[in-house]
Amino acid sequence: MEGSLAGKVAAVFGIANQRSIAFGIAQNLAACGARLALSYQNERMGKSIDKLAEDLGNPWRRECDVTQDSAVAEFFGAVRDDFGRCDIVVHSVATAKREELGGSFLDTSWEGFALAQEVSAFSLVRLCKHAAPMLEEANGSVLALTYLGSERVVPNYNVMGVAKASLESCVRYLASDLGPRGVRVNAISAGPIRTLSASGVSDLVTMLNFVAEKSPMRRNVTIDEVGKAARFLLSDEASGVTGQILFVDSGYHIMGM
Repeated sequence: MEGSLAGKVAAVFGIANQRSIAFGIAQNLAACGARLALSYQNERMGKSIDKLAEDLGNPWRRECDVTQDSAVAEFFGAVRDDFGRCDIVVHSVATAKREELGGSFLDTSWEGFALAQEVSAFSLVRLCKHAAPMLEEANGSVLALTYLGSERVVPNYNVMGVAKASLESCVRYLASDLGPRGVRVNAISAGPIRTLSASGVSDLVTMLNFVAEKSPMRRNVTIDEVGKAARFLLSDEASGVTGQILFVDSGYHIMGM
């Protein structure tokens, strides 16, 4: 796969630190020759990205609030100005009010529900809308990150599980809309990984231990393994694949009791 993405430009949203799934994806894309265009939410997150720059080959980076149409439009406008193209979009963005992840789902507030939906699901639609002209020119590819809590009840996941279900539906509808324009849209459903965002889920250690004990491979997955799967889906090797949710979770999702 070395060099399989040479010359392609990949816009990656959602890197927080070296433990981020998006970081593992970015590393794999860069190793295959892709040029990275990284987004960060605000100045504080930008400083975190700067610390990772050397590990990613000192990539292009720019602030972008994915909840603002104007910010997303400006981001992709800058990508076009500086690179002339965008072949890949990686969406690894999600948030929810911490207090609404635990407890009873019945207590979910509209504000918390709307926040989780806008940032974790609708932002994918927003990114695709503004990136679509360049993606169409390049027969590009889009990848989102989801989790099993979208289709099964996972304790302490609540409103985020509903948002991930929405995200997965968005993947399918976007794949249908963008397919005639030569653009593919897929998602990876990764097993639990100790990331910054996952730290908001209570009993994360219990989840990790349970998957390691019960999954067919008897272990958890790594961000590099997710990155390698992403590299496949975003490359021409997966040119006939769209609208799919690929599980990278040591096989945990196939198990019953």
